[in-house]
Amino acid sequence: MAYRVGVDIGGSFTDFAFLDEETGELKSLKVFSRPDEPGAEVTRGVARAAELYGITPQEIGYFTHGTTVGINTVITRKGLRLALMTTEGFRDVLELERLKIPDMYNLLSRRPEPLITRDMVWGVPGRLNARGEEVSAVDVEAVRAAARAAWTAGAEGIVVALLHSYRNPAHEELVGRIATEETGLPIFLSSATRPIIREYERTITAVIGAYVQPRVANYLTQLQVALKRAGVAPEPRLTKSNGGLMTAEEGKSRCVDMILSGTASGVIGAAFVAGMTGLDNCLSLDIGGTSADVAVIASGKPAFGTGEQIGDFRIYIPSVSVSSIGEGGGSIAWVDRQNALRVGPESAGSIPGPACYGKGGDRPTITDAFVTLGLVGHAGLGYDTVSVDAGRARAAIVPLAEQTGQSVEEVAESIIEIAVSGMFAGVSGLISRFGVDPREFSLLAFGGAGPMLACFLARELHMREVVVPTTPGVLSALGGLIADMKNDFVQTIYADLSAELLPDLAARYAEMRQDAIRWLQVDQGHRGDHVLAFSAEMRYRGQSFEIDTPVDLAMLEGDGSALAAAFHAEHERLYGHCDPGAAIQVITLRLVIAGSTGKPKVRVEEEVPARAEPHRTAAIRIDGQTREVGLHRRADLAPGRYFEGPAVILQDDATTVVPPGFSVRVDRLSNLRITEGE
Repeated sequence: MAYRVGVDIGGSFTDFAFLDEETGELKSLKVFSRPDEPGAEVTRGVARAAELYGITPQEIGYFTHGTTVGINTVITRKGLRLALMTTEGFRDVLELERLKIPDMYNLLSRRPEPLITRDMVWGVPGRLNARGEEVSAVDVEAVRAAARAAWTAGAEGIVVALLHSYRNPAHEELVGRIATEETGLPIFLSSATRPIIREYERTITAVIGAYVQPRVANYLTQLQVALKRAGVAPEPRLTKSNGGLMTAEEGKSRCVDMILSGTASGVIGAAFVAGMTGLDNCLSLDIGGTSADVAVIASGKPAFGTGEQIGDFRIYIPSVSVSSIGEGGGSIAWVDRQNALRVGPESAGSIPGPACYGKGGDRPTITDAFVTLGLVGHAGLGYDTVSVDAGRARAAIVPLAEQTGQSVEEVAESIIEIAVSGMFAGVSGLISRFGVDPREFSLLAFGGAGPMLACFLARELHMREVVVPTTPGVLSALGGLIADMKNDFVQTIYADLSAELLPDLAARYAEMRQDAIRWLQVDQGHRGDHVLAFSAEMRYRGQSFEIDTPVDLAMLEGDGSALAAAFHAEHERLYGHCDPGAAIQVITLRLVIAGSTGKPKVRVEEEVPARAEPHRTAAIRIDGQTREVGLHRRADLAPGRYFEGPAVILQDDATTVVPPGFSVRVDRLSNLRITEGE
């Protein structure tokens, strides 16, 4: 018997999903995260699997892992001390960014301090033009002097980002070699990190990749050691920002590609559930211990893009499009100087955790508010890793009640309302960005705290329904387990579309295809099926930004009219208009390769309608009233069962709260389908 294992390390818990490759059966568990000892949570999880399910380390034949160590390094600004070498006259690239105000609704908002301050930036003579042709040679002695100055200033690594290196990397490669000779420091070239057009976008992407590299590499090394010590033989694979997978060794040098690893895993898992359930329009809501994240999923496929927010900055790599919209279950409530109640962004994390965990935390969190109201705590949390202490939760909220002049219960309800209002504002911005109507969407809730808060958010947004999958608390781990082997390949062209250009495009796509197949079959050792997706970023001449347009290679035959028609159609779809008579430019060619991996067998049963009776009742406070409500065990809810709220649904990995006015039905895949007003 062999098992595929997916692991997602969150701020409070580390989640495990175990897939039996023979039967397709899925098992799961949670253990506490150990930010103080990376790798320890994985060792504990493997041991716990042997205790609970009899799964030995020797039976694990495939191991995938999602992590937030990269993004957390940027958020906490605890990365490498870097120097930057730019083209002479362009030292302010990180300071200027795009000259956009960070918050369009706040005229006093300021751009964040760059990850590399200006005193650590050196401009070096030498210039390429926009076609990648040399205008002036690199001044070797100036580069040597800059490298020595960077070393003297305490640089631990050097980023090289010169003008037009996406066209021709020769100048960057020369500067990199000289800097290596002079200092021996790690060197990071923007053309090697991500050879994309636009100076700032290429530079900030290279800077972020270099900034997180040592912490990510150290973390992955510790993970590999911990797995070997635990007896797990296969080399770990990592979920990537684009929803695919890469090896741990590759992750050490390509940190930039897995910086959104953890959040991407959750969306991939949600997309799998949405596709199996038939949810055409869906928002995924992933709430863990530290944050709440949402993504748009259409026809079982998540939205992808570039320019996702990483702390204070955007990173320009292909990634699952995920937006952080609020705080998590461990986010701390506090009172500001104006005596107003606030929630987050500080989180209690895993250590010490919410007060109700009894691990030393004494500050009130969102989870403590739910426990105080009786909505959570009727069973152990996280596969009984936590025994909830309602007294500690209440005691933590008492100081806030004294400061605000409210009762403890009123403060607890206010904490939940503030958390939901923050999520409402975040989702409102997201749906405006994508131009969708939330009333036409389902809300797929997961993460340890997602089902706890989902109905409250859906009620404010007037969403169609809330869907809670069978194992919501470990869906991110499942997402990593089922992710395909995936990589993106890119070449910048920057040429007018014409019949004469087509042979060059065909040749470049053929070269990219060879590179993609080599990466999948040789570098990754994948022997299964694969899919190739070709696209081109194009624009009308004079436009500032491009549209990624799907390309069929047959479009590269003839006079180019087929490729032009595809772009016109995509422009019409996005913006409601196009200009068939306008000249078109091809900026970038893209190829995505995806090698399929094993998927769990989804159990489908006939729905037998019957009212579900709670196994017991409890007094809870919800919507300002104390009520006696039913407590339902998730394991007792077979397909076809239904009941009305208010209610609380208990299971090992999450608690689902159903407010008054909502009704619950269990579908044929055992998902909870929760709707309002029925």
